[in-house]
Amino acid sequence: MADFVQLWVYLSSTPLFGLTATITTYVLAQAVYERLRHTPVANPVLWSVVIIGSVLWLTRTPYPTYFAGAQFVHVMLGPAVVALAWPLYQRAAEVRRRGRALVVAALVGGTAAAGSAVGLAWLLGLPPEVVKSLAPKSVTAPVAMGIAEQLGGVPALAAVFAVLTGLVGALSARYLFTALRVPEWPVRGFALGTASHGIGAARALQVHADAGAYAGLALSLQVLLASILIPLVGRLVP
Repeated sequence: MADFVQLWVYLSSTPLFGLTATITTYVLAQAVYERLRHTPVANPVLWSVVIIGSVLWLTRTPYPTYFAGAQFVHVMLGPAVVALAWPLYQRAAEVRRRGRALVVAALVGGTAAAGSAVGLAWLLGLPPEVVKSLAPKSVTAPVAMGIAEQLGGVPALAAVFAVLTGLVGALSARYLFTALRVPEWPVRGFALGTASHGIGAARALQVHADAGAYAGLALSLQVLLASILIPLVGRLVP
C-alpha cells in the first residue's frame, strides 16, 4: 500500500498524469458509448468530466497540476474546431444556396438562447455578474469567457455555463428532435450547433455527416455574431 501511495504521489506531480488520465478516461468512456449504441446518456465527454473530476477531488490533486499535462490535449482543441470546416467545404454549393436563411436562423437562434437565459436569470433575481455570465452560454467556452469579461461577468462562470449548455444539448437533442418530429439531418445539426456549440457539434458529427457539417457552420456563425452583438447590446442596456 505504501508503494502504491508513493507511486501515486510521483505520477500526480508530473505533467504526464494529466495527459494520461485524460486520454485513458476518454478512450474507455468512448468504448462504453459505442457498446451502448451511442445512447446520449453515455456521452463520453460527460462521463470523462465526471470521472476525472471525481478522481481529482478524491485524491485532492490540484487542478493546475492536472492541467499541466492536460494542456497538451487542450492545445489540439483549436485544430479540431478548424477541422469542422472540411465537411462544410464538401457541401459549399449547398451552403451558399441557403446562405441567407442560415444567417437569419443563426441570428434568431442566438438571440433566443441568450435572451431566454438572461431573462430567466433576471426574473429569478440572480446577481448581475451571474446574469452577464449567462448571456454567452451558447457560444463555445473560450469565446464565452471573453464576452463575459467584456460585459463585466465572471469568465470562469461563463465557461461552466457554456460546458453545461453543451452537455445538456448533446444529451437531450435526440429526444427533443424526435418529439418535435424533425427528421432532416441538416436542420438537426444546425439547431444543435446553434444551441450547444462545440460539444453539440461533436455529437452531431458522430451521428450523421450532414448534421455535423451544419452544426459546425452554426457554431462558427454563433461565435461571429455573439462576439459582435452581445457586447454591443450589453453597452446599450444598463
